[in-house]
Order: sequence, then C-alpha cells, then structure tokens
Amino acid sequence: MPDPSAVAVFADLREEGRELDALVAELSPAGWAKPTPAPGWSIAHQIAHLHWTDRAALLSLTDAAAFAGMVEEALKAPDSFVDAGAEEGAALAPAELLARWRASRAALDEALAAASAEAKFPWYGPPMKAASMASARLMESWAHGQDVADALGVRRVPTDRLRHVARIGVRARDYAYAVRGLPAPVGEFRVELTPPEQSSDPEAWTYGPADAPQRITGPALDFCLLVTQRAHRADLALTATGPDADRWLDIAQAFAGPAGPGREPESAR
Repeated sequence: MPDPSAVAVFADLREEGRELDALVAELSPAGWAKPTPAPGWSIAHQIAHLHWTDRAALLSLTDAAAFAGMVEEALKAPDSFVDAGAEEGAALAPAELLARWRASRAALDEALAAASAEAKFPWYGPPMKAASMASARLMESWAHGQDVADALGVRRVPTDRLRHVARIGVRARDYAYAVRGLPAPVGEFRVELTPPEQSSDPEAWTYGPADAPQRITGPALDFCLLVTQRAHRADLALTATGPDADRWLDIAQAFAGPAGPGREPESAR
C-alpha cells in the first residue's frame, strides 16, 4: 500500500502546478514575455525552467543513466546551464511551451506514484526519496510561481502547501552556511510559524527544540518568501532571537545551488 504521507505530497504538488497553470494558461504572447523579478527572465523563462527541472526529476526516477548525462552537461557549464535551459524553453511558442510543461508534470506525477517509497534517487544534491523529491518540486514550483504572480500583479492566497516549503527551509539551514563557506551554528534553532488564514490547522507550525535559545517567529508565508529569496527580510514580519538566528535570516535559502543574491528591499527599488 502506498505511503499515505507520500500520496498527500504528490497531491499537493499536482495542486501547486494547477494553480500556476491557471495563472498562465490564458496569457497572450505579450503576457508570456512579461519580465519577472528574476533579472532577464520573463514568465516564459519561469515556466521553461520548471519544465526543464520536471524533466530532470522524471529522468532521475526512471532513467538514472540519462539523468547522469544531464548532470555531466551541467558540470561543463555550472554557471550557465540553468539559464541556458530556461532560454531554450522560452524560445518556444507559448502554446508549445505550455503543452510541454503540462506533459512533463503529468509524466512526473505518474513516475512519483510508481516509485518505490524507500528507494533514493539521484539529484544535483544528495539523493532523495520520491516524497522528498515531490516536496522539492513543490517548493520550486511555488517559488517560481511567486515570480509569475509578481509579474502579473496577482496576490496568491497562501495555503497549507507552504508546510513543504517551510520544512525544506528549516532543514536547509546548514546548507545556507556551507554554500557561503561559513561554519554552521551549533545546535538547532526553534522556528515557530503562524499558519495562513486559510489553514485547516490553526496551531503554529513548529520546528526544533522548544527551549532552543536561538529562535525565529513570524508568518509562515513570510518565512517561505525569505527562504526562497522572493522577498528581503526587511519587508517581512519575521523576528529573530539570538545572534545566530539573526544571521541566518540574512542568508537562508531553501534551494540547492550557489548562494543567490536575494531581493532588494522594497525601499531600494
């Protein structure tokens, strides 16, 4: 019998994709060309990137040798392969790009459901189980969806699916230090997040020991925007207690890869 928790993650990933699909499905060609907050990336680039990474995840699950080939190609151009993949997809006609993205989402959904619950699959970072891969895909879909929403001037309603993003952000704490060549703090932090208003569970989302001296508190949405580097901490209602926690809010990132520059505060735009 499939793991119920994994099935729930897969369902959340499908819903995240459908929500973003609804934002772009009726866009005109000019709409697809709208610039997003990511420098040089239009809405088409954002969707093309998600399509590219969905295909990579699909190969990881179904064809390890082919995925290894993708990794080898990435290693040849570590500073440009992400932009190159997005550029290639963005050059397609919008209808073709949308169709390909939908097809890759559907294929990935099937592969995740068919994957062994305990098997670990290769990725650009550490190998992951299927449920973890689905969580990571949801995090990235949500983050790039935020770029699309910002470009369109749309306010998305935060949902309980943000739990996946928040959890990855907490677990990636030490990675944020490592990718910057910094030593990670000793001991866990306490993170207490207020759920979205639409949440089915009003209790705070908590991570780490209750008595940890280093603490982060604030809205779950703000924390997710911070760890995906979609907003500057100056524009978010997050509170840090302790110098290590305060430093973390400056460098936190939930995504793999080089340290991102983050967003400028609204006052500087």
